[in-house]
Amino acid sequence: MDYTLEAVHEVMFAMWASRSRATRAFERGTQGEMFVLRELAFQGPRTPTQLADAMGATSGRISSILSRLSGKGWIVRTGDPADRRSVVVELSGDGRRAFKDHGDELVARLEWVFSQMGERRTRDFVGLLGEFMTYLSICDPEGGPPTAEQVREAVERNRRLHERMVEMVRDGGRGCALGNPPRPRFASEATSDAGREGPAVR
Repeated sequence: MDYTLEAVHEVMFAMWASRSRATRAFERGTQGEMFVLRELAFQGPRTPTQLADAMGATSGRISSILSRLSGKGWIVRTGDPADRRSVVVELSGDGRRAFKDHGDELVARLEWVFSQMGERRTRDFVGLLGEFMTYLSICDPEGGPPTAEQVREAVERNRRLHERMVEMVRDGGRGCALGNPPRPRFASEATSDAGREGPAVR
């Protein structure tokens, strides 16, 4: 069997055949309320249309999620000054606390996992996962293979996002997707990698 096909089977097995309760909870969070909270924490006030585009969801699904978040008091809706027919959504104080609490819980669980893997394997995994997700982000199931230019743009976009994440962690974790860890685990390595050549363009 070709190594690429074998790798596909291994990844699919890891993603779907070994679904723990924690994995299912994480998937729900990334595809629902916590996804929206994360977008608002990172991007600032957004319109429902912008949130739907970011999530790849229908307007009806976003409307349902926003209704639940509003009922919990985690978001605030205001009129869009640029378009009176539209609304802008932003986090409330309670929403920011809920997002941080969720991130803190996730960080604690992932820190335990990485402590079992050890530092070398963890660093290898994080680097490879970043490269894997970069390529995966530009794969269109209904289109052809990504172009070399699309790969370069994806690498550069992910590099900028990674640098922003490192800055947030160094600044005390404000707005970080994983809450407020006590210290940046990979900050020094990320800085030295900033100028490193990205994934190879094939």
